[in-house]
Amino acid sequence: MSDDKPKRAWNFNAGPAGLPLPALERAQRELLDFEGTGMSIMEHSHRGKAYEGVHREAIALLRELLGVPDDYHVLFLQGGASHQFAMVPLNLLPAGKSADYIVTGGWSEKAVEEAKRIGTARVAATTVVDKKFARVPKQSELQLDGDAAYVHMTSNNTLFGTQFHEFPDTGKVPLVADMSSDFLWRKVDVSKFGLIYAGAQKNIGPSGVTVATHAANDSLYNTPPTFGIYLVRNVLAYTKEIGGLAEIERRNRAKADKLYGAIDAKPDFFRAPVEKASRSTMNIVFRLPSEELEKRFLAEATKKRMIGLAGHRSTGGIRVSAYNAVSIEAIDVLVSFMNDFAAQA
Repeated sequence: MSDDKPKRAWNFNAGPAGLPLPALERAQRELLDFEGTGMSIMEHSHRGKAYEGVHREAIALLRELLGVPDDYHVLFLQGGASHQFAMVPLNLLPAGKSADYIVTGGWSEKAVEEAKRIGTARVAATTVVDKKFARVPKQSELQLDGDAAYVHMTSNNTLFGTQFHEFPDTGKVPLVADMSSDFLWRKVDVSKFGLIYAGAQKNIGPSGVTVATHAANDSLYNTPPTFGIYLVRNVLAYTKEIGGLAEIERRNRAKADKLYGAIDAKPDFFRAPVEKASRSTMNIVFRLPSEELEKRFLAEATKKRMIGLAGHRSTGGIRVSAYNAVSIEAIDVLVSFMNDFAAQA
């Protein structure tokens, strides 16, 4: 008897990215009839009891998993993190003050450009060389203004494959972090930040939802992206079920170790352009000896249902987005393919 169940791809897309299969299957079961109400959650009023329960549960799960202090607020907002490039200075940069920006990639470049449209913003550090970013700056390289309204950073850089493994010390100046591409990959001390924001489409849900820890009407000032938040609830519930962020971090570190191990084992064939201390656990980038080989690599990977491995159009090469929903099995399949491809090229 043939198996009619559709075969899911090995999804390495940089975003929107894969979601845990149990979270999707839960949505599939509840799509037409949510908890016996005879309606999909998408059809419920955002002010009704059915959706309100989902909303409160999502916030509670996030607080529990991340250990959000009681004096922080959790909001689910519409739009992506790019929307917050303007919202942050609009809310936090008063007239007569300046904000510091740590520029480590394309998204932090866009963030400081947007801030300059609204007020005074300065680059406190950058690691750009020939339009490329091979590392994040050291603490000693930060030229911080002790009177700044805030310091803005991007914790993980999807384009260039770099990541902060230790967060900057900004003294008494609030630290604002765009964690769009590594939010919830591990537990962090939220109290070190004045504001954390993240697009949901990498690690915790579908596109169209932004998570932020700040205060304003509990995300219900207007109609929120209810189905997106419902899926975030599903992902967070699954995360708690498998052991929380400690288990997520264990898996993510294991995946990164396997991938970087495969790259470093063949330095004449695979080349990682990122300094080891700044290597990202979420977005592993590497090059092959030629663009022709890279095209062949991508074409053959696609035939084997490995999707989303092309580097960003501005950087080229190969990019493996190993977000939370990417399984260790998926990385094993990819590493096996990498070894076979290198041996046959």
